[in-house]
Amino acid sequence: MNFKPLIAITKGGEKDLPLQPELYLKAVDAANGTAVFIGPDVSFMDAVTNYAGFIIPGGRDIDPLLYNEKRIAEMDLEDEERVKFDLAFFHSTLNLGKPVLGICYGMQLMNIAMGGTLYQDINSQKEGAINHREGRHIVQVNDNPFIEAGQYEVNSSHHQAVKQAGNALKPFAFSPDGIVEAFYSQQHRFLVGVQWHPERMPGGISAKVFTSFIEACRAPN
Repeated sequence: MNFKPLIAITKGGEKDLPLQPELYLKAVDAANGTAVFIGPDVSFMDAVTNYAGFIIPGGRDIDPLLYNEKRIAEMDLEDEERVKFDLAFFHSTLNLGKPVLGICYGMQLMNIAMGGTLYQDINSQKEGAINHREGRHIVQVNDNPFIEAGQYEVNSSHHQAVKQAGNALKPFAFSPDGIVEAFYSQQHRFLVGVQWHPERMPGGISAKVFTSFIEACRAPN
């Protein structure tokens, strides 16, 4: 099939887009899809019926209260309205079985929604942690249904990460210090989270993330 599935990328308020929003649109287009941004003002019913798949993009930190922990580290919290919207929206899409891709904050939010927890701050909670706040590092990708196994270089710009994976989520990519860099759901057609920003790295493993997602969006439910 040659049609371009319509993808919704979540955001916060009217002007609260993720960093470099044009890169998300370009990445989806390169994978032969079409993407638009939607926010809390959208109707859940309209959104989940009008779009073939969903991306929860990057953002700021998520309040540990959402996974029943007290805050033990400094953090730049994401807007509460956006987090509530993303969580409700995510659960709505799961009920319809539509593909969902979570990127950085999006991956962390999906993990929490599935009952998992986060490292509030990798450096203070993970012994031997490498620098995840900036730069690049290697990830080891293990067997999974979507991305060829092997070692790849990815970008990194976060200080929180998956600690305990949520229900049905299987981690399949890891940084050298053991931090989870990607997972997928064993109970859904396509529910994938990646900790790096594939929209900022054209080609290679990052292109495969988007092409696998778009292929899933083309497939019938």
